[in-house]
Amino acid sequence: MNAPVSHPPEIAASLEGATPFMAQYLTAKAGQPDAILFFRMGDFYELFFKDAEVAAAALGIALTKRGKHQGEDIPMAGVPVNSMEGYLARLIRMGHKVAICEQLEDPAEAKKRGGKSVVHRGVVRVVTPGTLTEDSLLDARGANRLAAVAVRKGRAAVAVVELSSGAVDSVACSIEDLGAALAAFRPSEVLVTDRMYSDETTRDALDGSGGVVQALASAIAEPQAARVRVERLYGVSALDGFGAFEEAEVSALGLIAAYLETTQAGKVPALAPPRRLGESGFLAIDPATRTSLEIDRTQRGEREGSLLACIDRTVTSGGARALAERIARPLRDPLAINEQLDAVEWLLERRDLRRDLREALKASSDIARAVGRLALGRGGPRDLAAVRIGLSIAEGVAGLFVGQSGGQLDPLTGQPRRIASALDRLTLSADVSRLKADLIDGLVEEPSHLARDGGYVRPDYRPELDAARTLRDDSRRVVADLEARAVAESGVPFKVKHNAVLGYFLETSAKAAEPLFRAGPESSFIHRQTLANQVRFTTVELSELDAKISQAGHRALAIEGETFEGWRREAARLAQPLQAVAEALAELDAHAALAEWAQEVGATRPVVDDTLVFCVEAGRHPVVEAAVKAQGSPYTPNNARLDGSGQDGSRLAIVTGPNMAGKSTFLRQNALLVILAQAGAFVPARSMRLGVVDRLFSRVGAGDDLARGRSTFMMEMVETAAILTQATPKSFVVLDEIGRGTATYDGLAIAWATAEALHETNRARTLFATHYHELAQLETRLDHVCNLSMVAREWNGELVFLHEAAPGAADRSYGVQVAKLAGVPAAVVARARSVLNRLEGEKAAAARLDDLPLFAVAEPEPMREPSPLEKAMQDVDPDALSPREALEALYRLKGLA
Repeated sequence: MNAPVSHPPEIAASLEGATPFMAQYLTAKAGQPDAILFFRMGDFYELFFKDAEVAAAALGIALTKRGKHQGEDIPMAGVPVNSMEGYLARLIRMGHKVAICEQLEDPAEAKKRGGKSVVHRGVVRVVTPGTLTEDSLLDARGANRLAAVAVRKGRAAVAVVELSSGAVDSVACSIEDLGAALAAFRPSEVLVTDRMYSDETTRDALDGSGGVVQALASAIAEPQAARVRVERLYGVSALDGFGAFEEAEVSALGLIAAYLETTQAGKVPALAPPRRLGESGFLAIDPATRTSLEIDRTQRGEREGSLLACIDRTVTSGGARALAERIARPLRDPLAINEQLDAVEWLLERRDLRRDLREALKASSDIARAVGRLALGRGGPRDLAAVRIGLSIAEGVAGLFVGQSGGQLDPLTGQPRRIASALDRLTLSADVSRLKADLIDGLVEEPSHLARDGGYVRPDYRPELDAARTLRDDSRRVVADLEARAVAESGVPFKVKHNAVLGYFLETSAKAAEPLFRAGPESSFIHRQTLANQVRFTTVELSELDAKISQAGHRALAIEGETFEGWRREAARLAQPLQAVAEALAELDAHAALAEWAQEVGATRPVVDDTLVFCVEAGRHPVVEAAVKAQGSPYTPNNARLDGSGQDGSRLAIVTGPNMAGKSTFLRQNALLVILAQAGAFVPARSMRLGVVDRLFSRVGAGDDLARGRSTFMMEMVETAAILTQATPKSFVVLDEIGRGTATYDGLAIAWATAEALHETNRARTLFATHYHELAQLETRLDHVCNLSMVAREWNGELVFLHEAAPGAADRSYGVQVAKLAGVPAAVVARARSVLNRLEGEKAAAARLDDLPLFAVAEPEPMREPSPLEKAMQDVDPDALSPREALEALYRLKGLA
């Protein structure tokens, strides 16, 4: 967590001697002591004191001084209002909070109160990593979540809100599962109580979340206070209608409610009712496993190269987020998984429909985020346009499915249940249809970004707006029309003129004005002024026109602003049905994208049931296969068969073979197939049967944690301990090189004991890769253990990897050959081969080590006699040969070869 940025206590505490402006600033800062305060001053946001120093260093902007406070110079920095978002994004990425203090009145109004009056300002928002809503600050294809964690009565809970789309989730779990539950959401920011932040038992879970951790007062999470805040957020008197929440869940939701009250400055976001996710609803994947398998990010933190990037064929930002959530949180219920698979298979079989659907969705917009901004008062006309486009696309998409049937689950439509459910949500209610019609009729095709710029309401939509625009844009013609009517009505040759005192008036000669004077009070022409040769009149219409023309520009903007506000309020009122439409479009996009990818790579539908079987025929690693195919090389598929019951295969497979032969790829491949299958996706394999997995563990490679004093071996043991204490008979475990970070016999002992525990106690389906060939003996000692080896062959002194997993144990590790392939100097390779031959040749361990001259100078490799071919080539001088002689020499050399 970043250290709070605040003023020195003596500055924040005392306003004595401060100017009115500085007193206003210090008051605003005192309300947000842990945030960098962007203080609006005209066309700039200014920063002062410590804020200015921190921002100048972080953003690379100039640090200056402005005046003095209590005898000290005031450090100052500033950023232009028009480019604020770029600077804001950089501060947020660094984990800072930023409070936006805006001018809440026109400076002209402040001047009316006196020359020294200060423009009224106030904090309108606090921007944090988890509360972003602007498109420019968000990843369109990734969710931006704010999470809160609470622990009550031995139970933990994670509550999550995505403010940009309004989705709210809550899940209760055991404290041991907190890390997996939190990591599944990949939050940008995590709220905890100050007591929990200092608790070592939850530190690993918080550190593994990847988000900035913010500590709040523990009193906020007390269940009763938390419940009141959540009820106030949703405007309800009880939470029972949302579900039976545990105390920990209410506390976590209360932390989010309190944080939103603070950061949104009283504005109520459009939030969907909290969805209570069952503890057993999703495949548990701990943070270490997520990192190891590179599910949605590589180990370098990049999206490219991950499983998600490899399979993502979505065409909308909402669909991309839906697919990412599906891959990040695979399901655990076989029925729900098969419903997802039904939808993918149905679209896979309907290529033309899928093509039309994807083409239609490409033109769609991000309704969910547009509605989120509109509800918070941060949206603009373009967000209304996004709503209009999205609703129009929704109706068009629904029309594509008319007459399409052939599914198995919905007897009314003949479509898979998930497809039918999505299409049902695309049916617009009367209110939503009315909003769409209003936006089509009233909003221009390409509206401005900001409401204050105007120009986004269509002509003829509001007559009074058209009149104001006409006065603003064509006042001369309007005045000429009125002049002509005045002349026609009176018979007097009037001219309309204007000055600063009278405004617009009708002027004529004194003689021409005589009939008007004779008409008396009943005349519609009102005398205003008499000069030496001219007389000036006005009319009620001209007086009103004068006022209208002078205010026409302001009036036009005001009418447009009123129109926009009406649309905005209606969109906020209809937030839930609009978000339902957005979710349906995103879900259809995700289904179609998985079908598209399945067709591209030749993936097949897995059979998912409630057994303990794991059987894959000709399985492929989706990411590695894509990489090798891009290089023009083939990918070697592999089979794998495990059965937790031991009836249809071994429970634990010992995988041996040389480095670079593909052991780690084989392990990760099968773990990723589990994720894909339970995410409702097809799998790159000839066939797959999977008994649903409750927890997935992968310990493939580990690094140290120097900040917490943990070596690589210690980290390996921590991860292994988590597996041994949490894995169940329905779990799936892949382990690579357990015990390699310590002495040989210690490592072998740990690996042996771990394998026995997984087989006998945890009884989990396990792939166990190792270089300890002694573990191959477990096949004869334990009932349900088999050996697999990654095949490699030596050919003419070179090592050839076949990348094929075959039954049986490897006879050797080929480490010296791999060292040669890696470019280790030939002398070192030769010495290693000599030492290896000596060690393998001796029977007694003592003889192997005591007699070995480890510090002897490596003998040079013996000189090799050149072959006849080499000798013949040395005798050939190409420059001295005639064409015939060269041909004869070539035949002679070929014969020697």
